[in-house]
Amino acid sequence: MFVALTLGLATLVAVMQTRATVSGSVVHARMTRFWGQLYVINYAVGIVTGLVMEFQFGLNWGGMSRMVGGVFGAPLAMETIVAFFIESTFLGLWIFGWDRLNRWAHLALIWVVTLTAYFSAYFVLVANGWLQRPVGYEMVDGVARLTDLGAVMANPTAVLAFFHVLFGGLLTAGFFMAGVSAFHLFRRTAEVEFFRRSMRIGLLTVILSVFPVVVFGGMQFGHLQPTKNPGSDDAAAKAAEFTARFGPDDYLAPGLTDAGLATMIMVWVVMVLVALVALVKFPFGRWLVRGRVFHVLMMVAVPLPYVAMLAGWVFREVGRQPWTVYGVLKTKDALSDVSPGLITTSFVAFTALFAVLIMVNTWLLARYARRGPDAAQLGAAPPVESAAPAFAPTF
Repeated sequence: MFVALTLGLATLVAVMQTRATVSGSVVHARMTRFWGQLYVINYAVGIVTGLVMEFQFGLNWGGMSRMVGGVFGAPLAMETIVAFFIESTFLGLWIFGWDRLNRWAHLALIWVVTLTAYFSAYFVLVANGWLQRPVGYEMVDGVARLTDLGAVMANPTAVLAFFHVLFGGLLTAGFFMAGVSAFHLFRRTAEVEFFRRSMRIGLLTVILSVFPVVVFGGMQFGHLQPTKNPGSDDAAAKAAEFTARFGPDDYLAPGLTDAGLATMIMVWVVMVLVALVALVKFPFGRWLVRGRVFHVLMMVAVPLPYVAMLAGWVFREVGRQPWTVYGVLKTKDALSDVSPGLITTSFVAFTALFAVLIMVNTWLLARYARRGPDAAQLGAAPPVESAAPAFAPTF
């Protein structure tokens, strides 16, 4: 939920700053600061969720770490060393480099941040893709050993998911930018030109992203696990194979998987319809400013990509059960060797922490988005200190 907006918004901020740097546009420079501040807020809260996930691996999934950590951990290590460290370092330079660095050097920073964010997402999806479709490994004394890094990195379940997530992030950012702009235009803000331009960028991003998301999502069904389609002959044959190899168990996907798929498809249809409305409205600038019904539609549409993402992950992850690594390691065997009470307590604590982070992130984004561009503090010049002493005695 955090990464999607981070990926998409970083790209749009980089595009806006490129326009401002090349053309000297004051409006695009202000847009870079305003939307960049919202991006930084979402990025900062998202970092905390990543730390929580690392704790989960250590506390709850000791069995997985022991058996497949040598393969599963490789792309995660690459994500941390190759992508995240570079991304966070250059983001810090970008945040504190306003008016201190050459404008072209400062522009290069945000593009490095954006590209490394994509690398980070790719490595994480390589790890997840391996859980879905394990390749490029061998079992030695009950422990998975990496034998073909290229096969792991080019795993179709990772590559297709990466492009699906990439365009999903742009779609999320497009709806977010259009929704925030619609809120200000609906209130008859004085910043009409600012939010008209922002609205056009958001709508164009939605129009260009919504169909690639659907295409790359559909392409993943070519590599779908047979057991995610319980009524098929392939599912029955695969369940029989698992029963012969691993003993009796419920190898067919839980019912929640179908609910996730149905919800995802339904929301994608709604988003496509909204994108078609946006495509009709896009050429007519006056409707973007005056169309109050359209403003309400775009504000209401902001949560749609999040609902679709959650439903998609439910289909992808719950449908893999009872496996943590499909056909290799069952979820019950991936748990840490601790009491059920400790496992339950940690899950409840992590769930509560995630809920708090979601509420904090939503509150911060809404608060700073409502304030508008004049209140943006990112890149603001430091206050000029008075030449008079802080304390002047009186006589």
